[in-house]
Amino acid sequence: MDSTSTTDAPDIDGGGAPSGPAVDLFERARNHERAEIIAAAREHDMLPFFRLLEGPAGPVVQMEGRERVMLGSNNYLGLTGDDRVIAGARDALDKFGTALTGSRLLNGTIDIHTELEREIADWMGTGDAIVFTTGYQANLGALSALLEASDTVICDAGDHASLLDGIALSGAKVRPFRHGRLDKLETMLDRAQSDGGGVLVVVDGVYSMEGDIGDLPLIAELTKKYGARLMVDEAHGVGVLGERGAGACELLGIEDRVDLRMGTFSKSLASCGGFIAGDAEIIDFLRLHARSFLFTASAVPAAIGSALAAVKVAKTDEGKALMARVLANAEYLWTTLNDANVRVVDPGMELAEKYAIKPYTPIVPILVGEDWEAGLVWKELYDAGVYANVAMYPAVPRGGALLRTSVMATHEKAHLDQAIEAILKVAEAHPAMLRAG
Repeated sequence: MDSTSTTDAPDIDGGGAPSGPAVDLFERARNHERAEIIAAAREHDMLPFFRLLEGPAGPVVQMEGRERVMLGSNNYLGLTGDDRVIAGARDALDKFGTALTGSRLLNGTIDIHTELEREIADWMGTGDAIVFTTGYQANLGALSALLEASDTVICDAGDHASLLDGIALSGAKVRPFRHGRLDKLETMLDRAQSDGGGVLVVVDGVYSMEGDIGDLPLIAELTKKYGARLMVDEAHGVGVLGERGAGACELLGIEDRVDLRMGTFSKSLASCGGFIAGDAEIIDFLRLHARSFLFTASAVPAAIGSALAAVKVAKTDEGKALMARVLANAEYLWTTLNDANVRVVDPGMELAEKYAIKPYTPIVPILVGEDWEAGLVWKELYDAGVYANVAMYPAVPRGGALLRTSVMATHEKAHLDQAIEAILKVAEAHPAMLRAG
């Protein structure tokens, strides 16, 4: 019989009998493990997600009908309200319109893209930089382009989701290690020697949930020892840490030992987008091979214009003063809560002593424990006029839910004192927020 005979062809008109029981693809969406708790949270107006912001993202915001101290923003330098940044967005909008309607490869590159990339490369001290429409796409595109199935990636289990997704998309062999356990990193580097391909270590400079800084000098030393390459996600470090504000790599003096650095515009730089900075030949490779760069629309001109203006402000003495202020605010918040016996996450005191640095970042998380109690804590603070973020499983380990607070350079002491007073009052009713004894 001919191999193309219709008797061997699949039934495509639906007339044949099913080979097994039908499975509704959407059933998992209707009855997932968190469906009941989300429904209950909505019923009692306790869902901490998708709340409506009704004005600018400042230190105090208008949210759902009242003013609230904002302790849940990544607007670290407070530049979203800066006249120069707003003017940068407006000028780009006036010159280029609302959108470019094409990818960077084709009709979506404009002069402020290339100027922004030059400014970033100069700031980071690298040969070149490439700008993506979002920070998520920067990580996704770089990792999926550079890695192949024959390669190995060694990553911290606490790495940002965009890194983990980029690694998964690449198809490379993954060797994760527990967050901060650099003895396990060395074990994975040793094991990777027999994997046969290239090896890339991928870590965050500042971890987005815990707010701690990685031991980058030791990570760089181990990476070099085993002949691997190193990529650092500086999303929460750029515009905050280091004398120039270039991030944790600068703060810890290892810029020349890092192969690739990622950064984002959606935090300190008051816009939306992301970048990869590194050697010019690697960046040029990404321009032609990173699919999230090639096959997505270029960012709207206003986003590029505001990011460019924010980078220029960050590189000035005024920018450095803003960086100093946000870290001073973080130290004040962390120290005050810690002295009051609140379970604030250790920002890295051992690391600070080891390298003679201050360990503070704009992120000051408070451990709560169980997801449901974290939701209660969030709601009580929200009703008291303080907005913070809640991190629950799977963003954190089960039983490790936390209240993720973050500060801005534009917070006044009175704002922080108001928030601290509310946190301490809520903690009286929730002993899980307090250290035992």
